[in-house]
Amino acid sequence: MRFNDRVSVGAVKQTKEGYLVATARVARTGVQEYYAAELGDIAVQAGFKPDDIVRVYRSPDQVFSRDTLNSLTRVPVTIDHPPESVNADNWAKYAVGEVGDTVARDGEWIVVNPMIKDAKAIEAAKTTHKEISMGYNANIVKARDGIDADFEMTDIRMNHLALVPRGRAGSQARIGDSWGAAPISDTQLGDTPNNRLKESSMTTKTVVLGDKAVQVLAEDAAEVERFKQETAKALADAEARYKAAIEAKDEEIGKLKAELADAKKAAEIDVDALVAARTELIAQVKAIDAKIDPKGLSDAELRKAAVIAKLGEEMVKDASDAVILGMFKAITKDIKPADPVGEVFKHGVKDSGLSIDDAHASYVARLTRQKEV
Repeated sequence: MRFNDRVSVGAVKQTKEGYLVATARVARTGVQEYYAAELGDIAVQAGFKPDDIVRVYRSPDQVFSRDTLNSLTRVPVTIDHPPESVNADNWAKYAVGEVGDTVARDGEWIVVNPMIKDAKAIEAAKTTHKEISMGYNANIVKARDGIDADFEMTDIRMNHLALVPRGRAGSQARIGDSWGAAPISDTQLGDTPNNRLKESSMTTKTVVLGDKAVQVLAEDAAEVERFKQETAKALADAEARYKAAIEAKDEEIGKLKAELADAKKAAEIDVDALVAARTELIAQVKAIDAKIDPKGLSDAELRKAAVIAKLGEEMVKDASDAVILGMFKAITKDIKPADPVGEVFKHGVKDSGLSIDDAHASYVARLTRQKEV
C-alpha cells in the first residue's frame, strides 16, 4: 500500500549555488492511527467498520532495517505528491531535488538531508510548501501477539519526499494528493490517545450508484442523492432533445421525399402524346395553308400563322393566345387532315406516268445541265 507521513522541515540553509538544503526527520517508530477505510481489505476482513480507527505499529527493526534505510538515499524530492510512483521513466517530470546519501538515526526518528535544486521549488519551500511528506510503500499485516496494535507495517520502501502546503486542515492534512493513507496521529506502544474510538462516531448511509450499493457519510447522502437526481434529469433532458431532433429530421426527410415524388411525377412526359398532338396540329395548319413552314415555330405561333392565313392580320392584332386558340378551333373544326400513310394503304402508290428508264434519263439530263452551268 502507499502511505505518506507529514512532518515539519527542520533547519534550512542555502548553498552558494542557490540550492536549499534541509535537515528533516522523515520517519519514526511507534504506533500510527488510521481510519480502517484507508487500509482497505485487510481492515474490513478483520471486522472493522470504515470509520473505525485502527492502530498500526512500526517496529524499530522495520524502520531502521538496512533495506528501509537504503531505499531513502537519493530518492527524489517533489512538489506535492505525484499521482504515481517516481521512477526512471518519470523522474525528470516530477523531481526538483533529491535526498542525500547520509541517513542518520535520532532516537525513534530517521533523519535525512534533502537538497532542493529547482528555483521554483525553492521559492515554494520558502513560502507555500513549508512542510514535507514522505511517500513510501509498505505492507500491512496482523499485529504479533503482545503488540498493543491492530496491525504492523513491514517492508517499508521509500519512494519520494514531497514538499506540501503548510497548515492544511482536516482530512486534507492527512491525504497526500491521492498518494495514499496518512496517519491521524502518532503515538507509542502503551499510549491511549484521546481520539481513540472504541465505537464508531460517524454515521454512514447506503446509497446506490449504478449497480453498486456504497456507504457514504450520512450528512453527505442527501447531496449524493441530489447529484444523482440532477444527473438523471440532465440525461433525460438530453435524450428528449435528441429524440425531438431525430423526429424533426425524420419529418423533414419525409417532406423532401414527398416533394421529390411530386417533382418526378411532374417531370414525367408522354413523348408519344406530344408527338401525336404536334403532328395533328401541323396537319391542320397545312390544310389551311400548305406554305406555312412549322420549323422553329411553337404551337401557339403555328395557330397564329394559320389564323392570319385564313382570316387576315387584323384578326390577331392584340389578341391573346387563348383568343387565337378559339379562332383556330373555329376554322379547323371541319378540316380532316390528310393521312399520307393511310392514303397509301387505301389507294396504293400512284404511278407518275414515267418509266424507270425515263426517270433515269431525266436524272442524267439534270446532271449534265448542272455540269454545263
